[in-house]
Amino acid sequence: MNQTNQARTQLGGTAVLIKKKRNPERAREERAFWYFISPWAIGFLLFTGGPILASLFLSFADYNVVDSPKFVGLGNYTALFQDKLFYKSLSVTFYYAILSVPFTIICSLVLAVLLNNKIKGQAVFRTLYYTPSIVSGVAVSFLWSWLLNPDFGVVNSLLSQWFHIKGPGWFTKPDTVIPSMVLMQLTSLGGTMVIFLASLQSLPSDLYEAASIDGAGRFKKFFKITIPLISPVILFNGIIGIISSFQVFTQAYVITKGGPDWNSYFYVLYLFNTAFAQFRMGYASAQAWILFIVIFLLTMLSLWVSRRLVYYEYDNKQ
Repeated sequence: MNQTNQARTQLGGTAVLIKKKRNPERAREERAFWYFISPWAIGFLLFTGGPILASLFLSFADYNVVDSPKFVGLGNYTALFQDKLFYKSLSVTFYYAILSVPFTIICSLVLAVLLNNKIKGQAVFRTLYYTPSIVSGVAVSFLWSWLLNPDFGVVNSLLSQWFHIKGPGWFTKPDTVIPSMVLMQLTSLGGTMVIFLASLQSLPSDLYEAASIDGAGRFKKFFKITIPLISPVILFNGIIGIISSFQVFTQAYVITKGGPDWNSYFYVLYLFNTAFAQFRMGYASAQAWILFIVIFLLTMLSLWVSRRLVYYEYDNKQ
């Protein structure tokens, strides 16, 4: 008896074989799925999967674009773990991620909560807050480099005129360059804010009504109802934030070039300089795979830590 297609049931002591039939409608849906996804799948295999495999091969080779690749085994990885700039760029990126991810999550959530209130001109406010997130990263970097310029920037001028405070060096001082980069996230909150806003609008209103009857205030509702219910969305945005923070490049390349004193020399900027300034493609490929491993481990760690912190409704229905 084929156990995958037949099941045995007992009816009045008599064994009856029931043949399981595949749902033809489900089969058509599966075929339609693969038809529609095939252009993306082909494009991924040709334009993304191919380069990924090529970079894996090059990470074990010495390749300078001009000459043919020469297999060096683990030589690139051995040299990488002995490179001081590797540890410096990785520490800078970790420092940025530690500051940037919570800052982005908290600001986006607060903004989403405010924009979730039904007020006059709600759509206009949502558009205004979302629009800066679609502006080119280069344009945003130039804007912030002007706003935070220590000599003639608008922020320092306002601090001097209104509060009689001498503004910091922002991008020109080692202690303030990374916090300044984090501050730039204020114009990139739109995508995260929209995801939070969508999750807030899907929350059941009866829970808030019951909490109001029990005398719960706004803050208690927020921390006892809203936060637990949107915890999967917080986890999602957190993981996306970690991935994005480890791929920071434009801000440092446009504003600081990795300075001052290598304090904004992000890992991807280091990778870019290795590949396209020094043309050490094999070494840069090894850097890229180390970055992949770091991001993968941090993602797995986030998922593991979240098992007791994230509320899933279907878990409570089982």
